[in-house]
Amino acid sequence: MANILRRVSKSINNWRLLSSSRVLLEHPRSTYTYSSFLFSNNNHRSSKCFSSQTSNFDGLTSQGPAAIDYSALLQEDEFHKLADSTIHDLLEKIEEYGDSVDIDGFDIDYGNQVLTVKFGSLGTYVLNKQTPNRQIWMSSPVSGPSRFDWDQTAEAWIYRRTKAKLIETLESEIQQLCGEPIKLS
Repeated sequence: MANILRRVSKSINNWRLLSSSRVLLEHPRSTYTYSSFLFSNNNHRSSKCFSSQTSNFDGLTSQGPAAIDYSALLQEDEFHKLADSTIHDLLEKIEEYGDSVDIDGFDIDYGNQVLTVKFGSLGTYVLNKQTPNRQIWMSSPVSGPSRFDWDQTAEAWIYRRTKAKLIETLESEIQQLCGEPIKLS
């Protein structure tokens, strides 16, 4: 990746900054996406400059997240209703699970719209709402940070990069951490 960025920086005067959302380099044959700024070759302005596409620099392949359809975002009141319901259901079911397994340091806390679940030395989960993005964000000791969007068709919170569902991800990871299955749905 560093070699790629060095090569890009050498020819940067041929590229133009378009947005601060990600790096997208357009070449006559391909479009290349990276993570901080959006660039476009001044000679190749087209709609593909604004889409995530597979990149391939010397065999290095990377896939960015799917584009956001802003017209499909939930209205704020509907988002709060769905997110609050999901987080409260998780709170209740994880509390019950904590009562049934013996984990030193198990603690669950919900305050300021943030759910924190401590599994002692096994790690801590943090789930919270991100209203401007209409997402539920999760920090996991197993998989790291994830941002889940509501998918109306699946009627579930989905991580766009992997298509993983929030509930299924938590069930799998908690069982992996604690050795006991948990049913959150």
